[in-house]
Amino acid sequence: MTASSFTMIAATILIGATSSISSDAHDAESGWTYPPACCRGRGQGGDCDAIPRERVRKMRGGFSIILHPGDHFLAKRPHTFFVPYGDELPSGDGEFHVCLHPNEDYLNCFFAPPQSI
Repeated sequence: MTASSFTMIAATILIGATSSISSDAHDAESGWTYPPACCRGRGQGGDCDAIPRERVRKMRGGFSIILHPGDHFLAKRPHTFFVPYGDELPSGDGEFHVCLHPNEDYLNCFFAPPQSI
């Protein structure tokens, strides 16, 4: 095996490893990447999406989130979630986002703009 063959094989392995790491999460439309712990990636049934700001209310003790069908690409029926203060994550783009996993009935991660925390 020549040195150039070895370099080409190593580069191919590195590119494959890098692309498998990045496929564990996907980007929000604004460009920031959801953490892999929150999102399985669009290619593997990703579960994170921005939600309308008016669906989130600050309540005593936490955030009330009411999703209507279409507010999140997985939401096919109405849902109400409650996220205690301190359990939210800072949003990377100033918008609200939720990750629903393993299906639309379970809120896995909630992202709030830093100014709303």
